[in-house]
Amino acid sequence: MARVLCFALLALLAAPFLGFIYVLFLKSPPPLPDIDVQAWWGPKELQAKQDTSIKPFKVQFSAPMIQDLKERLKNHRKWTPPLENVGFQYGFNSKQLDGWVSYWAAKYNFTEREKFFNRFPQFKTNIQGLDIHFIRIKPEVPAGVEVVPMLFMHGWPGSVREFYEALPLLTAVSKDRDFAIEAIVPSLPGYGFSDAAVRPGLGATEISVVMRNLMHRLGFKKFYIQGGDWGSLIASAMATLFPDEIVGHHTNLGSSMSTKANILNVLGAFLPSFVVESHLADRMYPLSTNFARLIEESGYMHIQSTKPDTIGVAISDSPVGMLAYILEKFSTWTKNEYKYLPDGGLDKHWTKDQLLDNLMCYWATNSFTTSVRLYSESFNKRHFGLQLNEIPTPVPTWAIQAKNEITFQSARILRTKFPNLVAANAIDDGGHFLAFELPKVFSEDVLKAVAAFRNLKKEAKKNEL
Repeated sequence: MARVLCFALLALLAAPFLGFIYVLFLKSPPPLPDIDVQAWWGPKELQAKQDTSIKPFKVQFSAPMIQDLKERLKNHRKWTPPLENVGFQYGFNSKQLDGWVSYWAAKYNFTEREKFFNRFPQFKTNIQGLDIHFIRIKPEVPAGVEVVPMLFMHGWPGSVREFYEALPLLTAVSKDRDFAIEAIVPSLPGYGFSDAAVRPGLGATEISVVMRNLMHRLGFKKFYIQGGDWGSLIASAMATLFPDEIVGHHTNLGSSMSTKANILNVLGAFLPSFVVESHLADRMYPLSTNFARLIEESGYMHIQSTKPDTIGVAISDSPVGMLAYILEKFSTWTKNEYKYLPDGGLDKHWTKDQLLDNLMCYWATNSFTTSVRLYSESFNKRHFGLQLNEIPTPVPTWAIQAKNEITFQSARILRTKFPNLVAANAIDDGGHFLAFELPKVFSEDVLKAVAAFRNLKKEAKKNEL
């Protein structure tokens, strides 16, 4: 009897270990889900007569919208004063609101900012029932220089505005490169100047199909992709669903949410060297510290994943509320320690005009509610049931990892999703809005990645011969 109990105890103790071994090394990934690449997200009455034309577009801040905005900014209630000796620990410090609100109402030059928004060529085209807005910059190149298309995707609470300082650097022609990037920068569906879905179901995976079809509309059957925040999840889905079309994938928020990744993350808490390089271990461990920060910073996510339309009513009705809600993210997501500063450190990287430009993408288009619905459409049983996180993609991938990004995963963990990880470039600066905060660093990294992807392709062709 004692021997039987002993064997039973050993089996019980071995079961978790064997389970880990099975998941890490033996379990096969699920098949690709069956995705309707022509799913219609717009009004049904438009489906019978689809318009596939590409039309020029310009941002316009209408006089009635501006007048309404100024009146709302001026006719606000008195702020509730902050607690003594706090910065942004409780959220946006209301002592800072007067300066921001008065600037937006009286000093933000709507005419000049409209011209700034229109400095790049912009267009709209209808994809799957939605008018999708995008910037398109094609550089003039000399003989011997190839123009390569690259799709850049933003996230929340960002917009296409995040890329404006980086775009001239990204699309520049250099004698040191045999290529130049043609940049396509869309507003995600439901964000800014792009239409929102009229029915449920347009999550990150479905948006990846819209983005792929946009590139097809523009004549690109093979192209590079880049994404941060939601853009990184959409890019990951594109690389998974369409690996023969994506020739290279760059991300500034590399992540794997697979079961394998979660197991390795937990194992690293006991044996960090098994998971992450020693000089980067403090970005992941101790787990309690990182988990506590995620809990502290993710309350918005739970609200937007469950009741997006409720928070949407409040924020869409008050420009001051929108300012406080969104700019607080630009504070703590850029550097967590900024929450201890009275002004949230917002002026350390951006001017008021830059940050208000981003707000205008939401306010002028009344797209806050439709933007946050993406959380509800992606963080649910249906979307998780697609199991894209569990399916590795062979697409060559390059990650730049900012020092102050909200989350960090080691190269070993990233390879559970991206086995052809060309580089995981951990830098000692920067936060969540990397293209907006450090456009030169971001652009140089993207260009290095594309050069590496092209060299891989050339090497593969040589080996074929």
